[in-house]
Amino acid sequence: MRILLLTGKGGVGKSTLAAGTAALAAADGARTLVLSTDAAHSLADAYGVAVGAEPTEVAPRLFVQQVDAQLRFEQSWADVQRYLLQVLDAVGVDRVAAEELTVLPGAEEVLALLELRLRARSGEWDAIVVDCGPTAETLRLLALPEALGWYMQRVLPAERRLVRTLRPVLQRTVGVPMPGGDVFDAIERLHAELAEVHALLTGPGASVRLVLTPEAMVLAESRRTWTHLSLFGYTVDGVLANRVFPAAGADDWRAGWVDAQERVLAEVEDSFVGLPVWRSVYRAAEPVGVEALAALAREVYDEADPLAVPAGEGPFAITRTAGGAVLRLALPLVERGDVDLARNGEELVVTVGSYRRLLTLPSGLARMRVAGARVADGALRVRFAESERDTVPHHPDQHTEDLA
Repeated sequence: MRILLLTGKGGVGKSTLAAGTAALAAADGARTLVLSTDAAHSLADAYGVAVGAEPTEVAPRLFVQQVDAQLRFEQSWADVQRYLLQVLDAVGVDRVAAEELTVLPGAEEVLALLELRLRARSGEWDAIVVDCGPTAETLRLLALPEALGWYMQRVLPAERRLVRTLRPVLQRTVGVPMPGGDVFDAIERLHAELAEVHALLTGPGASVRLVLTPEAMVLAESRRTWTHLSLFGYTVDGVLANRVFPAAGADDWRAGWVDAQERVLAEVEDSFVGLPVWRSVYRAAEPVGVEALAALAREVYDEADPLAVPAGEGPFAITRTAGGAVLRLALPLVERGDVDLARNGEELVVTVGSYRRLLTLPSGLARMRVAGARVADGALRVRFAESERDTVPHHPDQHTEDLA
């Protein structure tokens, strides 16, 4: 099964291109579901039909779904929310305000990912196209499974034991109800489901496609997005440049825009070397409906398969060597000064800008020491050597002589 996520800066037209990509895939014979994780659902508007909380067939083999976040929230978070409401009630918070406070931040996007998991597990689809939210929301969302995993492995077991031991004393002393086993079970269930989503989206059949418009600020954000998606192990397989002015027949005013866009598009080609860059021409009217969207996508992809699985090495790889191993993490467009690297026990802490990833090392690497690190050719390479002693390189350009 193929999973394709489209994301980009708000307003660049990603919903239209997601809808078109899905329509083309279905027209070419793939049973396709297009799913929105964007809180501002636009797929119904793009197809010009009513869409419900369950997959709705809008054309042969083409189904559309906009997740009912409230329903999924109640199903997945009810036990935790019930406990939080008890706590807030005990300290005198108004019931209506308490219900607002207990809503999980970013619940719509998180629960849409859980819906993606269910649909992927069903085996009903050849392809699932995901219309993601704006890039910042998408990055926070895709980083969530690993962040929650760290909490689940290190904090939750201790909290379970502590609460079980001290519940009677704490409830009498502070008058606030302590969480029961159902609360911890709900959190563990959420973690397991999100971990499964992460495995799906970082697997060989999944990738992310960046949507941008030929503007300098949009390009700068797209470049950062490629770097940060790679940091968390997601494969970016191409770029969709949308709303490109056609050069033919341009008057003086439009000719200025054409020239400005061409300069940015040249930077796009230079920035995303190795990735296909597809262009979508600015149209006089927005395409609406399955046929118009499929025609748009067919023109954009220009005979290329919109669901082609990306070839080549993924963002993350470990290679064994005679004296240890080399861990490779793709970090496109990054210089060595942009990366901070540290070792913390069984974790490798990689920081790029405002994003940090805690990489839990496989047991085979965890017992080795970090012997060197290097940022080159769009990747961070960390060399591990057999030893009982750990070293912590704070700068990834230290001890680089042994890394290719």
